[in-house]
Amino acid sequence: MSAWTKTVAYFRGADSSPAERKLVLKLDFFILTFCCMAYFMNYLDRQSLSQAYVSGMKEDLNMGASTLTYINTVYACGYLVGIVPNNLMLTYFKPRNFFPLMITIWGLVTMTTAAAKNSESIMGIRFIQGYFESCTFAGTHYLLGSWYTEKELGKRSGLFTASGLAGGIFGGLLQAAIYSSINGKGGLTGWRWLYIVDGLITLPIAAYGYFLFPDTPRLTTAFYFSAEEKALAIARVPESPPKAILTKAFFKKVVTSWPFWAFAVLWTITNCSEQQSTSSLLQLYMKSAPSGPNTYTVVEKNYWPTGVQAVGIVSTLIWATVTDIFGMRWMAGYYISFTAVVSAIIILIPSTTPTGIFGAYYWAGSIYACQATFFAWANDEMRHEDDATRSVTIAFMNFAGNTFNAFWPLIFYNSSQAPYFTRGMYCMIVIGTLLAIWTTVILITFRRIHRKLALIEAEPATSVDGSIGMVEESPDDKMVQDRKLYSETA
Repeated sequence: MSAWTKTVAYFRGADSSPAERKLVLKLDFFILTFCCMAYFMNYLDRQSLSQAYVSGMKEDLNMGASTLTYINTVYACGYLVGIVPNNLMLTYFKPRNFFPLMITIWGLVTMTTAAAKNSESIMGIRFIQGYFESCTFAGTHYLLGSWYTEKELGKRSGLFTASGLAGGIFGGLLQAAIYSSINGKGGLTGWRWLYIVDGLITLPIAAYGYFLFPDTPRLTTAFYFSAEEKALAIARVPESPPKAILTKAFFKKVVTSWPFWAFAVLWTITNCSEQQSTSSLLQLYMKSAPSGPNTYTVVEKNYWPTGVQAVGIVSTLIWATVTDIFGMRWMAGYYISFTAVVSAIIILIPSTTPTGIFGAYYWAGSIYACQATFFAWANDEMRHEDDATRSVTIAFMNFAGNTFNAFWPLIFYNSSQAPYFTRGMYCMIVIGTLLAIWTTVILITFRRIHRKLALIEAEPATSVDGSIGMVEESPDDKMVQDRKLYSETA
């Protein structure tokens, strides 16, 4: 089948029955919309700190040169504390109840930032906010993997990631609009109004999820699914019943599996490569511009960095769609590696103009494509696993990456190192190189595992009467054999 034929068939849904296309349409409307809105607000609330920092917070609270980085580190610590336990809770509590509760709490906590009197209170608020927001990213990837098939997952993961980046863009535009219109109203500066508005528009999304989110295929009682559609959802992506997780056997099985470590290391390296964008380096460059601190206005410092997220959205959707159609999600690893290395070199060159630096940071925004593509890759490789194992692996993948977020910016992207972040750019060259190497390692290893599985499935067996036939394994037998092979490989 040609590339064009594959692409046309993908967008037409030619491989799906009418019943399946109708089901997927419902999934997109009720599941994807909720997850995307939740992540949109998650990113909006998260990115508000950088927008507030360049819009008067630094001066109002007398924040030091490194304070922004310290606050982000505290947020990362709260996020780390919550990732794994919150993701496991999704396998025991109904997501329809759990997600809205977490969203409601972080929305209310966000609003309290408007009353902050010093940077210490901001740190305390951000720690709590990080804990409750930690359920969204890894939890959604787990839930998307519970509903969507391998050929559908990449694009949905891409739309989910893009929604978060859109939240970052909207946050910049919102802060600029607030600063231009209601700064000083009611005795509150524009950055304080930003947190109030962010919190208020978060709460309706929690209500939407509580009434309309359908949980998982096995648990759903959603009124908009017929009995036939519920059965089809389970058949498309079979689930296993909940199992005991606080056991030595479960712990051993998880930590000795190859996907657990393969994707944890992959996401750790990739998360470090995202720092050119996630650490708001372009905003900090503009605030500490070599030509003077007043080179860019407050509105410009909120508007122009949104281009980084815009590039990220386009890149995410392209890579997610292409890898859905043709597979080879690993190709994104090589692209991200190349982008990280070359964009860092451009910033390091002394003769690079401000326009060139802006261009390098915009291009680095395309690294955001890793979020959707790599988590979809992890879901694809673990479809043979039970839900708890998949949930823990995806959560630990996110945990491992965010562990570095807790200290990596302090060393390499401290706000006191603006505008050029020379140490961080040299680090980015090393990280990009490591990413290419590790992508190659896990690609070769997974291919070897797949060959072993193919040989087992094709292995002839001798029947009771001595005749030769093909082995017919039950799904449970095959799952056990798959897990054994992954453990042996690790």
